[in-house]
Amino acid sequence: MAGRSGAGRPSMQALIRRRRQAGFVGRLAELRLFRQNFDVPPEDERHRFLFCVHGPAGVGKTSLVHELRQAARDRGALVAYVDEAADTLPQALTEVAAQFARQGRRLKGVERALAGYRQRAREAMADPGAAGAAGAAGAPGAPSSGSRLAARAGVVGIGMVPLVGPFAAAAVDPDQLAHGADGLRERIGSRLRGAGEGTAGLLLEPERALTPALTDDLASAADAAPWLVLFFDTYERTAPFLDGWLRDLMTTDRYGELPANTVVVLSGQHPLDPHIWDDAGDFAYDVPLSPFTEDEARGLLAAKGVTDEPVVAEVLRLSGRLPVLVSTLAESGPRGPADVSDPSAGAVERFLRWERDPGRRAAALDCALPRRLDEEVVAAALGGDAEAPAAPEVYAWLRTLPFVADRPDGGARYHDVVRAPMLRLRLNSAPQAWSSGHARLADAFAARRRAREEADRGEAGRPWMRPAWRALRVEELYHGLCARPGAALAGALRAGVDACRAQTRYTAVAREWARVLADAGEDAGEERLRRWGADCLAALSDERLGPVRVLDLILARGELDDEGRVAAYSARGWSHFEAGMMAEALADHARAIELDPTGPLGHHGSAIALRARAGDGDHEAALAHIDRCAELAPGAEWVVRERGETYRRMGRHEDALAELDRAHALDPREPLTLGSRAQVKFVLGRPAEALADFDHALALWPDYPWARWRRAHIRSVLGDTEGALADLDHAQRLDPGGTGILGERGDVLRAAGRHEEAIAAYDRALALDPGYTWALGSRALAHEALGRPDRALADLARALEIDPGYEWARLQRARLLEP
Repeated sequence: MAGRSGAGRPSMQALIRRRRQAGFVGRLAELRLFRQNFDVPPEDERHRFLFCVHGPAGVGKTSLVHELRQAARDRGALVAYVDEAADTLPQALTEVAAQFARQGRRLKGVERALAGYRQRAREAMADPGAAGAAGAAGAPGAPSSGSRLAARAGVVGIGMVPLVGPFAAAAVDPDQLAHGADGLRERIGSRLRGAGEGTAGLLLEPERALTPALTDDLASAADAAPWLVLFFDTYERTAPFLDGWLRDLMTTDRYGELPANTVVVLSGQHPLDPHIWDDAGDFAYDVPLSPFTEDEARGLLAAKGVTDEPVVAEVLRLSGRLPVLVSTLAESGPRGPADVSDPSAGAVERFLRWERDPGRRAAALDCALPRRLDEEVVAAALGGDAEAPAAPEVYAWLRTLPFVADRPDGGARYHDVVRAPMLRLRLNSAPQAWSSGHARLADAFAARRRAREEADRGEAGRPWMRPAWRALRVEELYHGLCARPGAALAGALRAGVDACRAQTRYTAVAREWARVLADAGEDAGEERLRRWGADCLAALSDERLGPVRVLDLILARGELDDEGRVAAYSARGWSHFEAGMMAEALADHARAIELDPTGPLGHHGSAIALRARAGDGDHEAALAHIDRCAELAPGAEWVVRERGETYRRMGRHEDALAELDRAHALDPREPLTLGSRAQVKFVLGRPAEALADFDHALALWPDYPWARWRRAHIRSVLGDTEGALADLDHAQRLDPGGTGILGERGDVLRAAGRHEEAIAAYDRALALDPGYTWALGSRALAHEALGRPDRALADLARALEIDPGYEWARLQRARLLEP
């Protein structure tokens, strides 16, 4: 039995836990409320599925949450804890899966879904300056390979438009259908909304692709544990991306059914947002935390041995009964009121009065400057002072202090309530020490960042999209801004351009950067930085156009040089492109060209936007820009490949093949070139050669999802149904929420005459994306083959209702209605 050891005696762990819990003073009512909830079955109307713990900084929310976690474990619950270290939904789910696994319950579906997500993220991170098996775009400012793959997944590719008979597709290039290369999804104005194509859906709406796996896994876990409890701490930081998702997860069936023995605990500075949780009263408990009552504060002081009434009264007065301050002052063991300093004149002194070693006292002040601590950061903060204690000794000592807590992602940090007055003391009383300390820390984090870059050399992806690199860069920027606010702002804003270029729905890159401006402004007392941070964070509340709004601000008042303005216009152009706003994207790239006619950035961005828009004359205009790129970057493989891809989308397949052959000769290990060339060869009626190119691409990049998907189609056409299904199995492991993969599976099965299985695959695709018109059209053909014309007509009617411009469906409907 857990917590017992031999002959029914308590285990060591149980006794240690009991002693620690005995030392937790206060919040007994809140603990009792939470524990009693486990005694009420979920079917009982008194049971609550959601607890919202909220209150100001220092009021003891995190300490209470730790006690609630232990209370849940004592009831046999599987428990997961997430805080601000997870700044996107996929990261939050990664943490949940890892913690459940450590408790012996793997969330295998979530793990698979996240593996697919990470693969898509690596594709999208592909560094435009690198080429090779990772699938990088190969051009400065180029769209990431993930963006191109998402666009390709949205194209009406061969076999993606239902035709009668498995070989009919070989006669038609879908790039000539509908409105050109971007196909069906473009016609309904949802290039990026189109989760019907697996890659785009996974990247742009990860909650749709990842959450069904979570609900399925939690349902299985619920059978093996009495309770599942999910804690979300520092919720004021994570609510922007978790709040709406959690609401939908708990109150709708959008992502599947959540098991009833699940309890969610939110802990942050604010109560539930009434605009999102407007009807939560019947299933949620509001748990507001105020400073300790006097009895609770006295209880904590007594537990620490502080009982002398004058001392107690002074601690109560100076601490405001905030738990973190009561605890810190109690740790000093004050013998009289004079040992408790006035908060305005000696806040820091009261935190450190008990420490008699002057070296440690100075080190504690030095180490308040960094936002995150480890031994190396402590060494940089101390500055190599020969009289200072050794960094490992200081770091170990700091971690024993009541106001220093371990970070979930490693290292430690000061509590904000204690760090803030320490920062003010250093800034106001020793401005030179403030500047030199932050400058040392900026240099230390810069050195770490450069080492990280060296270790990552050859890796795909923009640096801002790599969490390890980004964590170092934001600290470098923070300390640089604190050290020299006026001088560092321009460089920080230029870094913001790159952060916005990397921002997506699945990486909160720009938000991390904007927080640096806000935090540095607050800590350094610089109003201009504070205003920049607040304005940028407000702009980023617009999930779709947040980066555009930030770049608007930077371009309007950022005082960038010409190089910076070119980068900003280019970044804004790509952000507009990702949002499907082609006219705005083209205008931005045109400004970049105007500012720097000799750089390829604007020309390349213009070519991609024109090609995606695919209106009259757009492909020709795209080719003109690609020609200019060839002049500015002679011999570059990416230029040749982009010209070949443009020819492919124009239907000029012989010309496309020639260009893609040239690109392949320049870089035989670029899988994207091989994938494009394979598609061209297939359209030209050379399926065996196409298959060989896809084989080669997948040998270089086994997890290249688009190649898996397209090879499956070719295998199906060549009669290798089992090989096609094996490819689709692999693709679906990479992208569990990929509706396009399910649609392709349906076509493979339909081509093999397995119509009922095909309909089941289309049904699953449509359950994920009810607006997936291609699956409706394909399912209509399967129903027709089974002698169900009424169902076929209903599917075609629904497809036309969603997309009145879907001419293929209109023709099929007319055919079925013919007498």
